[in-house]
Amino acid sequence: MAGADSDDSLYPIAVLIDELRNEDVQLRLNSIKKLSTIALALGVERTRTELLPFLTDTIYDEDEVLLALAEQLGNFTMLVGGPEYVHCLLPPLESLATVEETVVRDKAVESLRKISHEHSPVDLEVHFEPLVKRLASGDWFTSRTSACGLFSVCYPRVSSTVKAEIRQHFRTLCSDDTPMVRRAAASKLGEFAKVLELEYVKSDIISLFTALASDEQDSVRLLAVEAGVSIATLLPQEDLEALVMPTLRQAAEDKSWRVRYMVADKFSDLQKAVGPEITKNDLVPAFQNLLKDCEAEVRAAAANKVKEFCENLPEDSRETIIMTHILPCVKCPEVRLNIISNLDCVNEVIGIRQLSQSLLPAIVELAEDAKWRVRLAIIEYMPLLAGQLGVEFFDEKLNSLCMAWLVDHGSCYNVEAATCNLMKLVEKFGAEWAQNTIVPKVLGMANDPNYLHRMTTLFCINALSEVCGQEITTKHMLPVVFKMSNDQVANVRFNVAKSLQKIGPVLDSNCLQTEVKPVLEKLASDQDMDVKYFAQEAISVLSLA
Repeated sequence: MAGADSDDSLYPIAVLIDELRNEDVQLRLNSIKKLSTIALALGVERTRTELLPFLTDTIYDEDEVLLALAEQLGNFTMLVGGPEYVHCLLPPLESLATVEETVVRDKAVESLRKISHEHSPVDLEVHFEPLVKRLASGDWFTSRTSACGLFSVCYPRVSSTVKAEIRQHFRTLCSDDTPMVRRAAASKLGEFAKVLELEYVKSDIISLFTALASDEQDSVRLLAVEAGVSIATLLPQEDLEALVMPTLRQAAEDKSWRVRYMVADKFSDLQKAVGPEITKNDLVPAFQNLLKDCEAEVRAAAANKVKEFCENLPEDSRETIIMTHILPCVKCPEVRLNIISNLDCVNEVIGIRQLSQSLLPAIVELAEDAKWRVRLAIIEYMPLLAGQLGVEFFDEKLNSLCMAWLVDHGSCYNVEAATCNLMKLVEKFGAEWAQNTIVPKVLGMANDPNYLHRMTTLFCINALSEVCGQEITTKHMLPVVFKMSNDQVANVRFNVAKSLQKIGPVLDSNCLQTEVKPVLEKLASDQDMDVKYFAQEAISVLSLA
């Protein structure tokens, strides 16, 4: 009987071995995903002595199988007997951390980082730290890149002698011959700096940061920028200017736009890390340059930081800096659009009068930009601008712009947006304002020789009727629509039918029966097929048959 029991207990591992050797990848993948069930069936001792060695020996498989294995092993601590035996998981994960496929290596490193916390300080020095050293001095660059992600998790809990060895290994990898390794080291430099004692941040990390930030590969330099921001948060204020700022200033003017982009992207974090004085002296000129950069991507990244940058400026000099340093840079469309889109925030910071004087020329210029997308963006921001600037300022400076957009030949999207924009403005300023300011100008276009402009009148009436209400629609707009039903251009006539259908719900039933119905009936017998169709549809929808 005892023999039969032992045969039964071998069954799960035998099945696993069969499945892991099967030619079908999906079967092998399913088998790996069931590892925890198999480990439970085997018990902790046999998992340690049979299952893990078997897995370690068979790490030659498809990437998706290895990825699943790397992930599973990160959750295996209790299945091998708890933290006391967690080091048994290191051999298979070490092998996985050296494979060619990046996602598998990254997942193995993630699992190693996870289980490192479950090692006692003694086990960390006896088992984990030697693994890190083996990876760091491996022949293949794959193992050396993996090592970079493991220094910071073991450093805080080992003895000072071992700490010195870890620092030395990290230094070596920062000057590795292979760019991929230097890139991995640069990406972990900030994280490693955070666990080091301040004296070593100053003596070791700063020199590594300086070297990586002037690496021949821009992919390394841009990662060093990110590390620089983390390092800046660790240093006392008095050391920042000498130790970090020269390198970051150099990065902001790097010959590669990717590096400058990274500086722009991290600018708010950098500003918080270095504090108000360095911001005023160092970061303001750097930010100006990024806003005026020759590459659109860099300008756009800097523009995205305008709002945060302005909010985080020291209050005593905020207004001066914005007015004299930031707004004059508002030359590029991306930057101007960003300032305008954050107008409510910037307005709170410096006040609308000064802002309008600085921005108005930019708004007018953008409104006439050659690119229709830029014009469209300004149209969409106009209701926000109007709300910030107030009705008087709007009427004086921007009203004519809004009307000009209604006849934008460059894009039908812009005409549609401009019409929608008018509706939002009426919602903001009220029907009386619309009656006095907007409606007369819109209706004036009904006599335009260009039939497209006459059609725009109809589109505007469609949009405005609802927000202006019954009285203004019936009294001022409807007579113009009726008049246009005699237009010589069929496109205008069928749009009259569509307009009457659209504004019908705003009108009272008497008006619909006595005035709208006869016009639609006349259009329903038009010679043009489209005019007929839309007139009949309007009669049906408005229940006028």
